[in-house]
Amino acid sequence: MSDVTQAFEAAAQRVQALDARPDNDTLLRLYALYKQGSEGDVCGPKPGFFDFVGTAKYEAWGKLAGTQRDAAMQQYIALVDTLAG
Repeated sequence: MSDVTQAFEAAAQRVQALDARPDNDTLLRLYALYKQGSEGDVCGPKPGFFDFVGTAKYEAWGKLAGTQRDAAMQQYIALVDTLAG
């Protein structure tokens, strides 16, 4: 397991223990970076029109299409570091 992968997994654990809940835009960014870093480009059908949360997550992840996994992991780690202060 690479150092980036280990740091990514550690950041995923730390984000669960944040003192304050991030705002919705930050949560979407965390979600999208996590999915891009762990799974790669968005896949599967877009959620239905009335699934507002699912659609927002899908679109946020879709905006990162083409981003390399390691780059997404590093951005996720940096964002968690910023939030954890």
